[in-house]
Amino acid sequence: MQTPRVLITPEDFNLAEEVDALRKSDKRVGAICTFTGTVRDRNDGLSVSSMELEHYPGMTEKAIEAMIDEAITRFDIFAARVIHRVGLLQPLDQVVMVAVTSAHRGESFRACEFLMDYLKTQAPFWKKEETPDGARWVDARVSDDAALAKWGISASNA
Repeated sequence: MQTPRVLITPEDFNLAEEVDALRKSDKRVGAICTFTGTVRDRNDGLSVSSMELEHYPGMTEKAIEAMIDEAITRFDIFAARVIHRVGLLQPLDQVVMVAVTSAHRGESFRACEFLMDYLKTQAPFWKKEETPDGARWVDARVSDDAALAKWGISASNA
């Protein structure tokens, strides 16, 4: 059975195993670019003791699949895999992984960055942080919209 391109899970993931699976699945692969995001212990000047991520099952996977399709259209890549965790997470926990394969590094780098910029603004996730001032929902940032704009995509999430 082929590994799905998108996985939304409360469970942690093993970056080395994920990369190895992508590498071994295609002999054309000459480059693999990955990004792994983790929970920070600070945000907007406040300490963060935990972060809870929610999503809309089915809709979230479909949106990320469309993002991967767009990356494949825009860049000369072979495959992409996105894992995004949901549930209650602590500082230092892994949250997201994007991995992209191609023949050469440039296409992998660009596609990986594109997918992360797209995920930050377009993927239907909701984040709530626990701070000394209480729980707060995390809003999109203007800088995230600007990052997506460099790819010619307009967003106004912030």
